[in-house]
Amino acid sequence: MSKIKPSQGAPYARIMGVGGYRPTRVVPNEVILETIDSSDEWIRSRSGIATRHWASDEETVAVMSIEAAGKAIADAGITPEQIGGVIVSTVSHFKQTPAIATEIADKIGAGKPAAFDISAGCAGFGYGLTLARGMVTDGSAEYVLVIGVERLSDLTDLSDRATAFLFGDGAGAVIVGPSKEPQIGPTVWGSEGDKSETIKQTESWEAYRNGAPEKFPAITQEGQAVFRWAVFEMAKVAQQALDAAGITADDLDVFIPHQANERIIDSMVKTLKLPEHVTVARDVRTTGNTSAASIPLAMERLLATGEAKSGDTALVIGFGAGLVYAATVVTLP
Repeated sequence: MSKIKPSQGAPYARIMGVGGYRPTRVVPNEVILETIDSSDEWIRSRSGIATRHWASDEETVAVMSIEAAGKAIADAGITPEQIGGVIVSTVSHFKQTPAIATEIADKIGAGKPAAFDISAGCAGFGYGLTLARGMVTDGSAEYVLVIGVERLSDLTDLSDRATAFLFGDGAGAVIVGPSKEPQIGPTVWGSEGDKSETIKQTESWEAYRNGAPEKFPAITQEGQAVFRWAVFEMAKVAQQALDAAGITADDLDVFIPHQANERIIDSMVKTLKLPEHVTVARDVRTTGNTSAASIPLAMERLLATGEAKSGDTALVIGFGAGLVYAATVVTLP
């Protein structure tokens, strides 16, 4: 018989607050067209993107994260000292160690929380949210800060016609805390490593260090393969998340998919047969693809504009490099 004492966590967890930060520089498609042979009409028709935000030298991964975290903490109505865990999802923090989460925890005054980074690409926010829920329900932390943050402008090849227009920068954050009723549903997540070549960094840091290639590594993708996978496979995952939460599309108020491409979003809405009353996040139009930051940034904007409200039931799904994915149903803070 085990002598280990049972965990004393909350029965359930919920998202208590959300915050976001978009860099001050807004980059229209016209700037992208200076380096690729394309048109504003082509970019909009292929992706839905009209503008994106690019960070300045001062708007580092840490700075953007701290700004977003401060807003989420205030929105949740807690103090930084109450935070027992900090999880940061990013692929664009270029220092291997220590984890940027430790610096962020210190800068926001969180004391001595568990702090670590995860690398799960565009599904990173869903991975972090799932880990945070577990921390709250098992009692290892009462409140957990989850941040998705990217400076993808640093990993964009502006000469690549297929990707130069896609990526943007920003940070989104949520506070996960205790709840007396389920407000974060079961997560449907996984990976398909046999498709890892469809979205990847062009070269390893080791190859760059050794002088081959001379060009700084960037993110590249096989656009058609990614599109087909996202449209057909991720709609299935989204439906599985609805089933796991015990609801149907008719029960939804909001749909917040990863903001990768508006054509993908439209196709998923059609495949899932979402009713007209469901609000669909389309932050991609003015923010671009911000990978791990895209879902919390879109969530914050919907709540700020009144397109979504506190208590709404939302389906969130992230998917990307790996290939990895994570989907769950949440109650909006």
